[in-house]
Formats: sequence, structure tokens, C-alpha cells
Amino acid sequence: MNLANANRVFGLLLVLCLMPCVAFGATHKKKGSTHKAPAQTTAKKNAAAPRVAAVPVSHSARLVASTHAPASHNARLKTSRKVWSPWSEPTFADSTSSDFIDGEDLSVRRAAVEALGPYNGTVVVTDPNNGRILTMVNQKLALKSGFQPCSTIKVVAALAGLSEGLISRDTIVRVYGARMGLTDALAHSNNPYFARVGEHLGFEKVSYYAKLFGLGERAGLNIPGEEPGVLPDSTPSLGMGMMTSFGSGIYLTPLELSGLMSAIANGGTLYYLQYPQSRADITGFTPRVKRHLDIGPWIPQIKPGMMGAVEYGTARRANYDPNEPILGKTGTCTDSRSPTHLGWFGSFNDVGKNKLVVVVLLTGGKGVNGPVASGIAGQVYRNLSAVNYFQQDRPDTPLALVSTGNCCNASSAGIE
Repeated sequence: MNLANANRVFGLLLVLCLMPCVAFGATHKKKGSTHKAPAQTTAKKNAAAPRVAAVPVSHSARLVASTHAPASHNARLKTSRKVWSPWSEPTFADSTSSDFIDGEDLSVRRAAVEALGPYNGTVVVTDPNNGRILTMVNQKLALKSGFQPCSTIKVVAALAGLSEGLISRDTIVRVYGARMGLTDALAHSNNPYFARVGEHLGFEKVSYYAKLFGLGERAGLNIPGEEPGVLPDSTPSLGMGMMTSFGSGIYLTPLELSGLMSAIANGGTLYYLQYPQSRADITGFTPRVKRHLDIGPWIPQIKPGMMGAVEYGTARRANYDPNEPILGKTGTCTDSRSPTHLGWFGSFNDVGKNKLVVVVLLTGGKGVNGPVASGIAGQVYRNLSAVNYFQQDRPDTPLALVSTGNCCNASSAGIE
């Protein structure tokens, strides 16, 4: 081997010897840098981790976080397409916040406020023998220009049909293959029965009796802020059947229903409702008659149905007690003008010395209906019974009845 070849071989061997060292050095440097980076990151995380983990995220915090989180495109579309529903209206509220109570019977008010509880509604309690409003819970709602009466209008339809000789308590009407009399129709609030009554009576007669019983006018005498209800000028677009079964086209106030229930409870006297504003007003209180209604013969024919509503019908939540009977009529529907869902109950009791009329109107969404309203009214009566209210002697009020000169009698006025 010559010198040149020997040098080439030596150089090749030198390169082969150095390659593992170079490779190892590069690999070691790479591994070293890779190993150190995660160690530093983990150390930083571990320093902060215990502080975060020690504080649990509350439900409220999650709600706040979700509130401030940017809404997705789909969520924004869903919100923009949301359709209003009367069932989504608020059902609960403080219904006593703005009431003026200086002239009220405070024992009655306590019973009514406790019974109403958190519901968004009004309770009006009246003495049917003189027209004095003993309490008005949620006066703003009670004095408004009315709500659709729902099935409470069936009482007006029943009295109109009886007065016209169209029906009697024993009259059996066939509705959708079933046979039903007036008592069960009132107790179960049968819509087809009263729709048929309205269709046979016609608009003019139904309107006449509704006006006679105080609908469409102020029920009170100089009560600040009171607005009258509304009666339509012609047959509502949904027809007479809906007018006399659901109250279509009519707007009834709690005070108007209180006046009508008082007239039924006392035998036919429609008083002006009066709402004393002070102790002096109570001392000088004088009942005032709006008009006498010739409904005496028909009251015994509707009472069984109104008592049946509480005993076995739509007002069972009032809790029937044969020793302290309650008579009434429920109403449930959606008021298109407000708009809101409604629960009505107009009632009176028939026991003891201090008979009362209790009217409940609930507004809102889920959980608002006539049966719930009847339960609230029933609780008002029970609260008062628990303190022996119905057996106590109520302080006398002047007996003089001052007529306003516009009294009329149903039997002499005639039907036009």
C-alpha cells in the first residue's frame, strides 16, 4: 500500500470513529432541551393549581359566566324567533305593595292577604247586605277596566235564560249526546250548554241582562281610580255561543262581579259598592241602592249549581264544608286584550251573621286558573272562620237606603 492510499484509509477510519460522538452529543442536547421545557411548564401549573382547585364553582357563578359568554349565532337566532305566550307571563308578585288600607276591615284584609300569598292577583271582599268593600287587595288590578270574564259569565247567561223562560232548573239539554240540567251545567261549567242558551237568547237580550246586572258600568260609588268594564255593541266575532260560555267580547271588573254576587247573595238588591277611606267614612257609612233586580224566583234555581261547583265541580279546591257552605262560579281563559292567562272565582258564603262575597282574580301564566282561584277564596273563608268572624256581631251601620233615582225593575223594564 502506498502512502496516499494509507492516508485515505486513515481519514476514513477517523471519520467513522467521530460519528457516534457527534450523534450522541446532538441527541443528548435535543433530549435535554425537550426534558427541561415540560418541567418548567408543570412547575408553573402546579404553583397556581391548588388555589384554583380549592374554590368550587357555584351555580350562581356558572350562571354569571354563561350570561357574559358571547352568544352563538344559533342562540341569537333562537332568541330572535321566540314567540310570546300568555303561559310565560309572571304568575307571582307582591300584590299588596301600593294599597291604601285606612278604611278597611283589617281582620278581613289579613285573611285575604294570607290566602292570596305570592300570586299576582286581587281579592275583593264585600258585605252583600250593604255594598261595603271590606278589603281590596291589589287595588291597581281590581280597579282596572276589566278582563274577559271567562266562565263566570255563565251566571249571567243562567239568570237571563231563567228570566226569559228559556230554561229552568229541571230543563234537560242534550249537548254532544249527553243530557244535562242547569245544576250540573253550572257545577261543571259546561260550555255547550251555555253556548246554546246564548244562541237562543240572542245578542239583544243577553246584552240587556248583562247591563241590568251591572256589567259595562262602574260598580262603585265615587271610588277613586275605578274604571268601568266593557260590553260589546254587537255580537262578537266569535259568536253568541262564545259570548255566553267564555265571555267573548266582554270585559268584567272584580268590582262588577262583586256587585252581581252580592245581589244573588242578598236576594236581588244591586248596591253601589262603597270603599271607605277612613274611620270617619266608616262611621258615616250609608248603603246606597243602584237598583232592585227581579231575580228572587231564580236564585234558588242557580244556587244548587253554584254549591255543586264547590262540592263536586270546578271549584272543589275551595273545600266543601256542609256546615259552612260556599257557593260560586269559576272562570279560566286567556284574556286577549291584556294579554294574560286568567283565573276567576266569584263566590259568597251562606252561614252565620256576617255573610261575605269573595271575588278572586288571578293573572299570569302557568298555574293560574279558576280552580286555583277557588282555593284562595276558600282559604279566605277558612281564615275568618278560624277567628270566629262569622258568628260575631258586626257593628251596626245606618239602615237608611238612599236611592239615586235610577232604580229599575227587571220585570217592568221589558225586553226590547
